[in-house]
Amino acid sequence: MSKTVLMIHGMASGQWAWDNYRSVFEAAGYHCVAVTLPFHNSDPTADAHPKLGTASLLDYAAALEQQIRALPERPILIGHSMGGLLAQMLAARGLAQASVLITPAPPAGILALTPSVLKTFSPIIGRWNFWKKPFRFPQKTAEYAILNRLSPAQQATEYAQFVPESGRAAFEIGYWIIDRKKATQVDAKQVDCPMLVVGATEDRITPVSVVKQVAKKYPTATYRQYNQHAHMIMIEDGWQSVAQDVLAWMQQHG
Repeated sequence: MSKTVLMIHGMASGQWAWDNYRSVFEAAGYHCVAVTLPFHNSDPTADAHPKLGTASLLDYAAALEQQIRALPERPILIGHSMGGLLAQMLAARGLAQASVLITPAPPAGILALTPSVLKTFSPIIGRWNFWKKPFRFPQKTAEYAILNRLSPAQQATEYAQFVPESGRAAFEIGYWIIDRKKATQVDAKQVDCPMLVVGATEDRITPVSVVKQVAKKYPTATYRQYNQHAHMIMIEDGWQSVAQDVLAWMQQHG
């Protein structure tokens, strides 16, 4: 059983997103490695790294694979949102003992452009050449789509930590059908590790209708859905019970 957990944050996020879960897992004896994706370790108020706008999910996955191969054992991967998609990509490379996908972004083949998703990304994809530029989620957009189950004070605190994100990565997720690199394509037959897929009923950026399709893609997946939770399920009120469920699953399948 693996006792190493590699934690992958989502779009515009960072290691801070895992603080709650990390405390629970480490108390249970796990060694947690919360990574920072390339070009995401900047000051939230600073300009984006010049290479961020064209950074591909394949670049992120390559950096993560290098980190995984330096670990003493194959880890349990736990990824949130875009990090959940990266966890799928890495699991297909045989790099996971088990995988936990928290409100994950979908791989190629799953149509995810629901009305709430389109509302979320319209300020971003409405810019010409957005796939070559970094972007920031406008605060109102973040409050609507990502932070909607947090209090106004929590929303302000969490949004202040958001950093710029890659327009290329957003393009690869949303427009996989015309992505020549096929960055988000994942061969489900190559995923042989146990997988837990977590959906939240009030999630607007990765709605449960999409997350359920992610779970159906993988024969080894178990799907769990949580009411009165949204995209940031790891920090919303009631996060403790979800973290304990994830921990119990990890102890059984990791």
